[in-house]
Amino acid sequence: MALQNAQIPVAIHFHDLPEALLLQIFASMEPTRARNSASLVCRRWRDLERRTRSSLSLRGNPFTTPYPPFPFPRFPSLSSLDLSNLSPWGRVPSHTPLLAGPTLPISFPAVTDLTLYSRDPAALISLTHHWPSLKRVKLVRWHNRPSGADIGSDLSPLFENCAEIEELDLSEFYCWTEDVTEAVSRHALVARNLTGLDLMLANATDGFRASELISISEACPNMRRLSAPCAFNPRYIDFINDATLLRIATNCPHLTALHLVDTTPITLNNNPGPANNLQENNPSTITPTGLESLFSSLPFLTDFSLDLSHPILEAGPALESLGQRRASLIKTLKLGNFQGVCKGKWLHLDGVSVCGGLESLCLKNCGDVSDGSLAAIARGCTRLSKFELIGCDLVTEFGIQKLALGLRRTLKEFCVSRCGLVSAPALVKALKPLRGRLERLHLDGVWTQPEAKKVNVLERQSDVGEHDMLDENNDLNGLCEPRSKRSRHKYEEDVELSFGDTTTVNGECSQWHYQSWDNLRELSLWLPAGEFLSPLLEIGLDDCPNMSSIIIKVEGNCRAKPDPHTFGMNFLSIFPNLSKMKLDLGEAIGYAFTAPFGQMDLSLWERFYLHGIGDLLSLQELDYWPPQDREVNQRTLSLPAAGLIQGCYNLRKLFIHGTAHEHFMRFFLQMMHLRDVQLREDYYPAPEDDMSTEMRDESCRRFELALNNRRVLD
Repeated sequence: MALQNAQIPVAIHFHDLPEALLLQIFASMEPTRARNSASLVCRRWRDLERRTRSSLSLRGNPFTTPYPPFPFPRFPSLSSLDLSNLSPWGRVPSHTPLLAGPTLPISFPAVTDLTLYSRDPAALISLTHHWPSLKRVKLVRWHNRPSGADIGSDLSPLFENCAEIEELDLSEFYCWTEDVTEAVSRHALVARNLTGLDLMLANATDGFRASELISISEACPNMRRLSAPCAFNPRYIDFINDATLLRIATNCPHLTALHLVDTTPITLNNNPGPANNLQENNPSTITPTGLESLFSSLPFLTDFSLDLSHPILEAGPALESLGQRRASLIKTLKLGNFQGVCKGKWLHLDGVSVCGGLESLCLKNCGDVSDGSLAAIARGCTRLSKFELIGCDLVTEFGIQKLALGLRRTLKEFCVSRCGLVSAPALVKALKPLRGRLERLHLDGVWTQPEAKKVNVLERQSDVGEHDMLDENNDLNGLCEPRSKRSRHKYEEDVELSFGDTTTVNGECSQWHYQSWDNLRELSLWLPAGEFLSPLLEIGLDDCPNMSSIIIKVEGNCRAKPDPHTFGMNFLSIFPNLSKMKLDLGEAIGYAFTAPFGQMDLSLWERFYLHGIGDLLSLQELDYWPPQDREVNQRTLSLPAAGLIQGCYNLRKLFIHGTAHEHFMRFFLQMMHLRDVQLREDYYPAPEDDMSTEMRDESCRRFELALNNRRVLD
């Protein structure tokens, strides 16, 4: 009898688990919808979810009654709060009770990371007064700076009330460079605690001058991450040069990440060739000697980005010194307008290929980077997981194929843009070794091979092939295998390639067996205005079973008549898991209102691009940037666009980065699954008062009220 009782199974309920284990289970839940669904099961699950939630983006209209909902839930462990997307976006007054009252600090007592849309300092004054322990703050503002405001007044409340602040992000905040310098200099004691400054100001056109950057670095000696737009142009007064960089390194010796971008626009030449990129007669104010001094003064540097508009000549030795000193430490490099990055003409590795510990590399407008350079980088930088190639006109598909072969085990993200000798079909063909491994891919929609000088294919292959040998002394401190060790494993690698990746003949790859892009999750496309999307499937990207996100950016003049055919959006229905799309027509220029005789307005172009989007049955989230008319600073959703977007039956989230008429927005109320809609004017200058459409603040309130009062099926 006792034996029979012992065999009776005892039902264990989920709630019988210890409280500490339940908290760990709920804390491990990351998807927002999963957490929201769990909180609706029962009261205990709701309490567990609120106790373990760490981040929240607050949405809705503060003028809705009641708002916040009463009683407002309390999240005792929530540390990251985003208030930048309240509705109406960018136009919530600072005197709103939600921002000015104590409701938020009571409901979120542990907030240390805050994101806020700050049109004026009033809301910042109130929130920082209630949250004096803020450590990370991101400010957002695309509207103009308040007229008559004192220098530094936008940031002073933050430094006055938050003595423990460590990181400040102004990458999407429009202000003057003088505002940052004045605020940091005025509060020197608080600035000493800063470890991260992102000063990539919204619509930065001038950049920080040398004296301003030096002043900021002197006030923040413990800074570890610095990003800033800079004035490198020698025609400007107080421009940045070698001495400026050395002063920054001396004042902030603990820097681990340094990102500097030249704000001077670069005039691009569409004719490929070295003559269009090597501007020896107008070199940069930054020299290779200055770079070597900078690298030697920053012993902890792991992430370095320098994007210039004037070339640095013969930068290879400086990069070699960086690799030889800290080959295992440096992880990320972005080099813009560097010449001599890697010549790749000799047996020994040179330039950036000596940095064997690199995991991410971006080469932008490096005019002398060739196929041999890519082959050398593949031999030296064997740990690369992300590689970007932008504006390198000497690179061909053979160099990319050699790079793909060398990095086939590690490369996960790849980007090729504005390379004059590489078309999209050639790029996809060259990336055959990476099929089944790449997770993110960007390419330009240049479907035909560009007209260029005849290139001897066999000669290029032999030029690249002669770099396959690796000198036995080139071990890069153990980061790259010497030739003797590689020879011992040559037979094993060939066997592995023959069964897994390719068929080999005498050690050379002849045919790759990967036909499907199994791991590709995100595809990014750049297309000129008027180009079609349909060739995308013809070049070998038709089999992406797990692709969930696509980014399409269109750029060019849309003042002519669009082609009678459609863009080809319906061709994307071949991807079964495509759930997110970003369609950016913001750089497509045309006439928003009545066009002159013989010209077409932008509504026809929106019909051209959006036709067929309703066929994407798996699409759940859409970010849409309407085309713009720069003469009137107008980005408006047209009637054809609203009607076509309405056809996306399963869409749940819709974000329009522009303006719209209220009766056009009413179309979206017929989309049964739509749950989240918002107009975001996140471009500079965002209109102060939108008088060109009917979408006023009251219109936004009426639309969101009608949207929230609907019954959502799931």
